[in-house]
Amino acid sequence: MNIKKVSELLKISPATIRYYEEIKVIPPIKHNTSGYRNFSNADLNWIYLVKTLREAGLSIESLQDFAALSQA
Repeated sequence: MNIKKVSELLKISPATIRYYEEIKVIPPIKHNTSGYRNFSNADLNWIYLVKTLREAGLSIESLQDFAALSQA
């Protein structure tokens, strides 16, 4: 699934998804042969979790700590 579809599905901007990947709040997204992000179901779950935690008031720093522990 591409970033536009993920953005529409989860109601989160593509820029925010890229930002979350850049600051390592979500795991790195695999890219296809053309260099575009190709999201898996696990990626969607991570983005949804991070979105929900942000809406609950968790800071970016807390999310980074959580992601680092979860992905270790």
